[in-house]
Amino acid sequence: MRSFLFRLIGILEVAGGFYGVVTMLRRLLPLGSTHDSIVAVIGLALYGFVLVAGFELLGNTERGVTFSRIAQLLQLPLIATPMFSYGLHCGAFVNIFASLQSSPHLGLDWHVGSQGFVLAVAGPAVSRLGINLLALLSWLALRLR
Repeated sequence: MRSFLFRLIGILEVAGGFYGVVTMLRRLLPLGSTHDSIVAVIGLALYGFVLVAGFELLGNTERGVTFSRIAQLLQLPLIATPMFSYGLHCGAFVNIFASLQSSPHLGLDWHVGSQGFVLAVAGPAVSRLGINLLALLSWLALRLR
């Protein structure tokens, strides 16, 4: 069971990391504003790290497990406030979040076969905070010995 879970996590990391690297390269290459270029370079570094973590995990190395734990922790928080926004997912996500407005409510969102990266000093008018449940479960699975 452990081997199957690690292989599944590794495949999602490799696929999402590769897709993210390609997306960030496409975002970086037109050489737009400095701000967009900085965010694209940060995204490129994060997706590159996740890609390496996935390959190492598929290679069944201890370093792969350590890198993949870090990669899953990077995908855990979802923050969207008017002052700061951050979110990262590679391969798949199952997000549970709370919208913080006059009538707060919980939401659930999921997708498989995707990547996403948001890093901004500003954000939406309606704040949302949440976690990526798939990243949390993957992190817990990686702690299995």
